[in-house]
Amino acid sequence: MKAVLALAATLLALPAIAQDQEGWVPARSAHLQALDKVTARITVLDAPVGQEARFGTLSIRVAACNARPPDEVPDAAAFMEIADSRAARGAAVVFRGWMFANAPGVNMLEHPVYDIRVLECR
Repeated sequence: MKAVLALAATLLALPAIAQDQEGWVPARSAHLQALDKVTARITVLDAPVGQEARFGTLSIRVAACNARPPDEVPDAAAFMEIADSRAARGAAVVFRGWMFANAPGVNMLEHPVYDIRVLECR
């Protein structure tokens, strides 16, 4: 359990690293994989940084998307805010934080109908 917590703490420290120009490259859009758990429909979304993308009742706003340089192990980190139009007033934001392509289980959307995953930043 301590190893999992240490890994999570390390990965959560990535936002500071991801904003650093050394090792991470800012990108203009995030490629996301969206899953509708009811219909088993998988869709790949292109979500430009600073603009809204929609999937079902979700609206996804990517604030930042950073990728590793081409000469390093591929990875991507995206800071997102996800809102659900069906959520109760005041609880519309269902996710806010960093998602990581290589560690999707570290910080993920917990929603009964939808799943969102970062594939890459371009």
